[in-house]
Amino acid sequence: READLVIGAVLVPGASAPKLVRREMLARMKPGAVVVDVSIDQGGCFETSRPTTHTDPVYFVDNVLHYCVSNMPAAVPHTSTYALTNATFPYLLQLASRGLEEACHDNPALAEGVNTYKGHVTCPGVAESQGRSWRELRAVM
Repeated sequence: READLVIGAVLVPGASAPKLVRREMLARMKPGAVVVDVSIDQGGCFETSRPTTHTDPVYFVDNVLHYCVSNMPAAVPHTSTYALTNATFPYLLQLASRGLEEACHDNPALAEGVNTYKGHVTCPGVAESQGRSWRELRAVM
């Protein structure tokens, strides 16, 4: 109720973001408060969220300003590309030097990012969203 700014950033890999903040909660916020829904690419985590664009980025619901721009990194493409490259390049090196199976064995975090392998869906969230069955990665490697 007292917040000037609330940032919603929820990610459930392979699935829609849950609606964690209900409209009744937002309606109790002070007029002019701002919500930023970083989860909008996965459906948003505020009940009142709807996708907007960089050219028309905001709207009001119950006197609360909403910023729900899809693909927010597109506003800073040069910077976001460097950030993504810096975050993912170490994984690329592991894959290139060890191969997928050994790299996943040595780095459980890398294995968590594998969604399919040899025709099997290995990510429960992806399988659920596609109405398919899934198998654990280690069971199909």
